[in-house]
Amino acid sequence: MESQFELVLLLLAIAAGITAVAKKWNQPYPIALVVIGVVIGIMPYSGLEELKETFAEDEFFHFAIISIFLPTLLGEATLNLPFSHLKENKLPILLLAVVGTFITFVTAGWMTALFLGLSIQAALVFAALMAPTDPISVLSIFKSMGVNHRISTVMEGESLINDGLAVVLFTIAAYQFDAILDAGAGGIGIALGEFLKVVLGGLLVGGAFGYFFSRLTTFFDDYPLEIVFSMLLFYGSFFVAEAFHVSGVIAVVISGIIFGNFGKKIGMSPTTSLSIRTFWAVASLVANTLVFLLVGLEITRIFDAVNWLQVLAAIGIVVVARSIAVYTSIGFIRSLPKKWKHIFNWGGLKGSLSLALALSLPIDFPFREEILMLAFGVVFFSLIVQGLTIKPLVALLGEKATKDEKLEYDRIQSRIYRYHSGRKQLEKMTAEGTLSSIVFNRLVNQYDEELKELNERLESLYEKEPELRKESTARAIRQALYAEHEALEQLESRHLISDQVTEEEKRFIRDLLERENMGDQVALHKTESE
Repeated sequence: MESQFELVLLLLAIAAGITAVAKKWNQPYPIALVVIGVVIGIMPYSGLEELKETFAEDEFFHFAIISIFLPTLLGEATLNLPFSHLKENKLPILLLAVVGTFITFVTAGWMTALFLGLSIQAALVFAALMAPTDPISVLSIFKSMGVNHRISTVMEGESLINDGLAVVLFTIAAYQFDAILDAGAGGIGIALGEFLKVVLGGLLVGGAFGYFFSRLTTFFDDYPLEIVFSMLLFYGSFFVAEAFHVSGVIAVVISGIIFGNFGKKIGMSPTTSLSIRTFWAVASLVANTLVFLLVGLEITRIFDAVNWLQVLAAIGIVVVARSIAVYTSIGFIRSLPKKWKHIFNWGGLKGSLSLALALSLPIDFPFREEILMLAFGVVFFSLIVQGLTIKPLVALLGEKATKDEKLEYDRIQSRIYRYHSGRKQLEKMTAEGTLSSIVFNRLVNQYDEELKELNERLESLYEKEPELRKESTARAIRQALYAEHEALEQLESRHLISDQVTEEEKRFIRDLLERENMGDQVALHKTESE
């Protein structure tokens, strides 16, 4: 036991060192970890033999990725994903995650069976392994470049959802294929029923856990305890869902979204919210560093007996299937620039989940070794080649680094928001009687002076960069229209206006939103007659 603990510390030390160097040089640390993991795996370092033998075992890798790291990574991602961002981009996210995943599954499965000679079942299993995306390294690149946040939101939202769907497809293809085949024409209904059961079950478990723990936080203002609640939330929802044979991945995603939005709103103080997010940010960093180093160690297994021709064919199949999925599912969305669709396509990297699922296949599973070889080869290509070329592609397509003026604008906006929030808190404390009016007036005057200076700087920046004023206006109009739509829903629910008027007004607001999303200039409070 002691020696195992020492090996874990050694692995963490190696991973932390590589991550620190990569971050210092402003490089994507996941790719660096994979490369170093491969080097460690193939080089005869006598002092690391025990480490390689321990962590490259199939059962250990699968257990570590699925049971330990996956709930952490999913939980942290959902905590930091505002529901408003998901709502704003729900159409491309759902189309990529649901429609795109099915297209990838069917297309890759058909081509694998046709060109690589695998059985139908083995081809579908491989296709399911290639359906999930792992955007961690891509998002780290986007962050360093200052790429439009909508691109990151769509890619992260797609990954969170399609991870769960891909696991369900993999389970059906690997373990229920024979039963579905024996059922004949009714097999499609059985498969669809099983799929819906697993997905809806995950939604229910995740929703129940998310709501329960969100309510639980309202009874406490103790951030260490509430951090423990969040751990029980993520791991509890995952293992309970798996115990009921429904999707643990979907359960964690739903519970995390509810807890990070609804729970934060009703039950967390600012200190608690910050502490929980900080804790999971650290946990996610540890998980990511270990995951990608382990991926590098695992990938070395294919170098011993690899059929490079088959691996190259598999890479081509996966790239083509992804392209078909992306351009078919979101090709008609005019509000998404065409260059973004190219980024979504090439940025759909494969990662640790694909390898962990592949290694979970039974030893006697038909074509198991071929599936492992192809999966490892595609993941290696995806992380290294696509991971290293996504940054030049983004720059080539014109999504370049944020300009200095935009950075200055963001700084001013963030400070204005901060100061207004601080001022509101002082007003609240004064109204409650916990702050004297003398101290209140002195502090508020400081805020007012700072806000006056910031607004003057903002006006000067607008004159220098008119596009910033245009973007700010468009964003404000969009948020205002969303608020108007919600106000109509409230009136409708209270039966204060007729259904006919409600539908007319809603349709008008939706038309304005569609025009605004397409880039047209929209003015508020214009009636149809005008």
